[in-house]
Amino acid sequence: MDDQQAEPAARTEPLLGGWLTRAQVAAEIGLSADTLARWETRRIGPPCVRIGRKVLYRAEAFREWLISRERHPLSKGARPGGER
Repeated sequence: MDDQQAEPAARTEPLLGGWLTRAQVAAEIGLSADTLARWETRRIGPPCVRIGRKVLYRAEAFREWLISRERHPLSKGARPGGER
């Protein structure tokens, strides 16, 4: 048997295995799907892909977006906005 013929059978991960729907992302962060839709139009939410009416989020890009939103606590005595 040819190695190229065996390759497709070896794949077990679904084609969209690393992607999340808008409903899944919304549930993960405790927001509504409508909020994510508004964020998409304002380009402030996680990166997404549109296929017709379907909106998908790559799981790794969603994680990276979450990490980019992380805030570090202020050190003791520091004021928001810097020195004044």
